[in-house]
Amino acid sequence: MSNKIAVAITGASGSVYAKVLLDKLVLLKDQYDELGIVMSSNAKEIWKAELGNEAYKDYPFPYFDKYDFSAPFASGSAKYNILIVAPCSMGTLGRIASGVSNDLVTRAADVVLKERRKLIVMVRDTPYNLIHIKNMETVTLAGGIICPATPSFYSNPKTIEELAATVVDRVLDLAGIDVTTFRWGGNKEY
Repeated sequence: MSNKIAVAITGASGSVYAKVLLDKLVLLKDQYDELGIVMSSNAKEIWKAELGNEAYKDYPFPYFDKYDFSAPFASGSAKYNILIVAPCSMGTLGRIASGVSNDLVTRAADVVLKERRKLIVMVRDTPYNLIHIKNMETVTLAGGIICPATPSFYSNPKTIEELAATVVDRVLDLAGIDVTTFRWGGNKEY
């Protein structure tokens, strides 16, 4: 199966993660056939507040309205095999864990889980309460991957974007996308 990727950007803080992910996906376009984006209105507001711009409009990907159930990744027949939710609010996580498909983000998550495809959820909140933890457990048991937006420091990142890339690169690894990044064990990049 060729890679078809959906990216969901929700209203959690951490727009820099979405920006770095989209920047990298532009450069890695030879590793997927299709890519679609769904972005909540809260995500757009948080992007503007945190990054000071509306550059999410400048990416060369099709955007789908949060309630557009005719989007291709709203159905398993379109064969989208990867959904990355970056960042993922705890509210979105809770709806995914409960099987509530009330918008395109949660429907896409339901689809990839039912089709036994790859769901990667970059949760962005701290601290976690027991409801958050149980929702993460439920999504994990259903086949999803929880990848908290917890950066690493051993690559000595110098900027906020480099710090965010330590998580984004891990997400891309989990998605099966080849990315040049810092690797533990002696080699700076490979």
